[in-house]
Amino acid sequence: MPDEGGAHRAVWMAFVARESIWTAALRQPVQQALARIANAISVYEPVKMLVNAADFATARQLCGSNVQLIEHPIDDLWIRDTGCVFVRNARGERAAVNFNFNGWGNRQPHARDATVAARMAELAGVPLLQSRLVLEGGGIEVDGQGTAIVTESCVLNENRNPGVGKAAAEEELKRMLGLDKIIWLPGIAGRDITDGHTDFYARFLKPGVVVAALDNDIDSFDHAVTRRHLELLRVATDARGRALQIVTLQTPSQVRPAYARKEFAAGYVNFLVTDKALFLPEFGDAVADEAARAALAAQLPSHQIVQLNIDAIAAGGGGIHCTTQQEPA
Repeated sequence: MPDEGGAHRAVWMAFVARESIWTAALRQPVQQALARIANAISVYEPVKMLVNAADFATARQLCGSNVQLIEHPIDDLWIRDTGCVFVRNARGERAAVNFNFNGWGNRQPHARDATVAARMAELAGVPLLQSRLVLEGGGIEVDGQGTAIVTESCVLNENRNPGVGKAAAEEELKRMLGLDKIIWLPGIAGRDITDGHTDFYARFLKPGVVVAALDNDIDSFDHAVTRRHLELLRVATDARGRALQIVTLQTPSQVRPAYARKEFAAGYVNFLVTDKALFLPEFGDAVADEAARAALAAQLPSHQIVQLNIDAIAAGGGGIHCTTQQEPA
């Protein structure tokens, strides 16, 4: 599995906000936020957007001409989790891994979304590789050089992989993704639908550099777990034996009130990085928004840092990374 920051053939997204999942009040704002993300990315590289037939006209109205719309039945917008994971071999030949999406442990109807991985592989013209694990793309973070970061709370959860221990999970992840070393973080199960996906806690900005979330709200369930993750990452080494450089991003202390709710995912680690730009949320906390932008810009001085208002999507518990899946060149 290549580094996300390498060259892409395209970024995949899914244009959907079903009222049965998102409520009628959020449907239009979520659609607008998805289009905002897609249009921003499409300035730099192609975007392929899956869309239900009933939403096609709306998607065409909101999305620019650089966003390719592809009709396919979908349940929800989190294509990072529902879609395939693209991989590449030493000869440069590409393939796609199907991690058997099961609705985050059967928490949500997913008959349509269970078909997304195979459809993406078909459209991309690459073979589909079938994993023995049930997993989502948001639970996998790699540096493209043999190292991964994953959370135990997701991968080893009985609602996905009953009876599968850490050794067996490691063997399968190494087989499917070309890994040499896996850094395990505890995560936290049962607090959100994902059971603590890696991509809200720790991300490779580039090989050797990890961006980690820090929640300073002592009343937050993430307060203790983000500190534990930092402790583990600061003593970890990657597959090449390098100590990791850790860039800490503190969560905002406030968000705009319009979509604020218990499920609101207020964090900066859930960004998308390409070879030219990094797409980062902003939440209306001027100090925290700018601190996150500046910290990432310092690490990627040649990149454009594009900050976007994704409040309606964050209200559903996800971020920019969750709504996208890169197809490497």
